[in-house]
Amino acid sequence: MTGKQGARQRGAGERGWSWRRGRVLAVLCLLIALLLVLPGLVPNTPGRVGSLLETFLPWLGLAVPALLLAALLRRSFLAVTALLLPVVSWSALFGPLLSGGGRAPDDAFTVVQHNISDVNPDPAATAHALAGTGADLIAVEELTAPALPEFEAALAGDYPHHATRGTVGLWSKHPLTAVRPVDIRPSGVGEGWDRGLRATARTPRGEVAVFVAHLPSVRIGPTTGLTSGRRDESAALLGEALAAEPLERVILLGDLNSTLDDRGLAPVTDLMDEPGPGFAFSWPARFPVARIDQILTRSATVTGVRPLPATGSDHLPVAADIRL
Repeated sequence: MTGKQGARQRGAGERGWSWRRGRVLAVLCLLIALLLVLPGLVPNTPGRVGSLLETFLPWLGLAVPALLLAALLRRSFLAVTALLLPVVSWSALFGPLLSGGGRAPDDAFTVVQHNISDVNPDPAATAHALAGTGADLIAVEELTAPALPEFEAALAGDYPHHATRGTVGLWSKHPLTAVRPVDIRPSGVGEGWDRGLRATARTPRGEVAVFVAHLPSVRIGPTTGLTSGRRDESAALLGEALAAEPLERVILLGDLNSTLDDRGLAPVTDLMDEPGPGFAFSWPARFPVARIDQILTRSATVTGVRPLPATGSDHLPVAADIRL
């Protein structure tokens, strides 16, 4: 074989597909798959990086098309094959959520959760929009004193039963009893911070304990990372209240200020059943990237979760169908 022939063959090999190229891409595929399946491996200090990753975990799937393009450009059999790892991992975790639950069953008990925003320019319109959902229960957060009369007037006809505590409220088509506040105030927060309530809804299918909660906000900064200490403390207090609830069936409605993958919400999520199908991203309303408005149950089944049209809030309303 002449030198020119060897050079031509090597050049053809470099231009063709190969199992030898793309090792770095294959390692990146493995890393993405590990982060998807085992995000708990990422430590939460400093800056609660683990919680930050878990908050936006579904978006790791965007790495797949980027890695695929790189693998095609490199003509790497190894990298293309390794892509199966993140694809299968993402599909197993989030594929079931893509269905959204389909059509609601005829016996569904529908609930709506909405952070209406304390700077909502038109709370009356928001209240009428929520009333139009026909839900059995409507829970709201950031309910201000000026907005309360607007909600009472708009919802009075179809929702004769309601309860408010501080800045959270619950409207119901069914009688509400045993209404009481739920203390989820973290240490260092002054008196008058009331963002939790509990009530018993007397539905045609029996009594259900309903919790409405608004956990403290988190902050994300370039130097501090994710700051969620107060949110995590409030979640622990809410978890204690849920653990002490004597009724078997429980519905939790609230702005929990994170996604359900966030380990900071474990004191709550560990006590509740699996969430229903549907991503239902709710925040921010202009371009939703995460569902931080949650509807969770215990001893009941969420058959589907979906976002509703925008109101004057920076959150989208979220609706869920529940089989009691």
